[in-house]
Amino acid sequence: MTELFARYGDTYRVYAPGRASYTYVIHHPDDVKRVLVTNHKNYVKGLGLDRVKILLGKGIMTSEGELWRRQRYMMQPFFHRRVVTQYAQLITAANERFIARWEALTARGELVNLTDEMSELTLEIVLRSIFGTDLDRLTEKLGGNPFEVVTKDSERNLQFAYKFRSLTRLVAELMARRRAENTEHFDFLAMLMEARDKDTGRPMEDRELIDEVMTLIVAGHETTASGLNWTWYLLSQHPQVADRLHAELDAAPEFAAPSLTDMESLPYTQQVVNEALRLYPPGWLLSRRTLEADELGGYAIPANSNVLLPLYLLHRHPKFWHEPERFWPERFAPEHEADRPRYAYMPFAAGPRHCIGETLALYEMLVHLYKVARHYRLTYVPDQPLELEAQINLRTRYPLHMRLERR
Repeated sequence: MTELFARYGDTYRVYAPGRASYTYVIHHPDDVKRVLVTNHKNYVKGLGLDRVKILLGKGIMTSEGELWRRQRYMMQPFFHRRVVTQYAQLITAANERFIARWEALTARGELVNLTDEMSELTLEIVLRSIFGTDLDRLTEKLGGNPFEVVTKDSERNLQFAYKFRSLTRLVAELMARRRAENTEHFDFLAMLMEARDKDTGRPMEDRELIDEVMTLIVAGHETTASGLNWTWYLLSQHPQVADRLHAELDAAPEFAAPSLTDMESLPYTQQVVNEALRLYPPGWLLSRRTLEADELGGYAIPANSNVLLPLYLLHRHPKFWHEPERFWPERFAPEHEADRPRYAYMPFAAGPRHCIGETLALYEMLVHLYKVARHYRLTYVPDQPLELEAQINLRTRYPLHMRLERR
């Protein structure tokens, strides 16, 4: 796709014999805005959705129409910044447990498998935010965390989907026990169970609720893990950026469990995260399908056509980014905001279907950098070539190994 973009520019189409139709690929921010924002009602999810539905059911990532609108409306308040910051202690505790583990590895002269660790860390955070104290009860009862399959099985094939969907039984059992015990919980499962439709006052059906839980588990951990994996890699390759990040964090107050507002007081740290997500957006490709004919890039797009939006290339568009391949966090400083169109950067998508968990994901990333980079430097120790794996998420093909060094 990089080669085709360089050859054909902002808009091109590829004929797919298996579907006997063209797939259109767009890169210009104006066209991206039209698909996701100004004419979004003409577009539904496109290529690849069937495979994702097998994994996630009809959660808000895959559903359409009235079901999607109803579920989104009920879930939106869960991710308000006031709610998100109440997970400060949970996020902090998880990071501190992992730091202690890394220190033990370092004491034995071992490297940190950063890729696996980021996946496990973000999975623990999302599971505890969903299930709260029930996660420990479940783990103790079963002799291990049943949701570890998400990090242990890297393939996203039908075999994984079967294993993952089999876990819905455990979620249903947790819901039944909570109803029977009538105990109070502060977690996403409790909020989902208490959510009510604005028009009818009805709760979610159990199948809908379970699909939303499964969606939160997958979407809430893989993207954040990928973002942190790439952030640490980029910092390890750019010592001057790392030095400036360390300086900002060293000057910051000592927050035991930093709030969202605390993290937003670190402008350069935010710029580092934004720049990492620009170069390596976890959700690197968006897929849509037209309902009616449209026009993009000056070309007629027939009804029922698949349209691809490669965010990886949008974020590196040479017309809208100065030195687009360079890791330069300062480009996200306020004085550079006018340098590019609004829709040239959108790692969490845009419009009505933008990522509902954006605030929580950024909060997690910032707390992690604050807790680790205040006291440690991570040095990349290459053992295999760095290669991209562009599947559902943009990952490194091989795990990244780092040496933890106390500053």
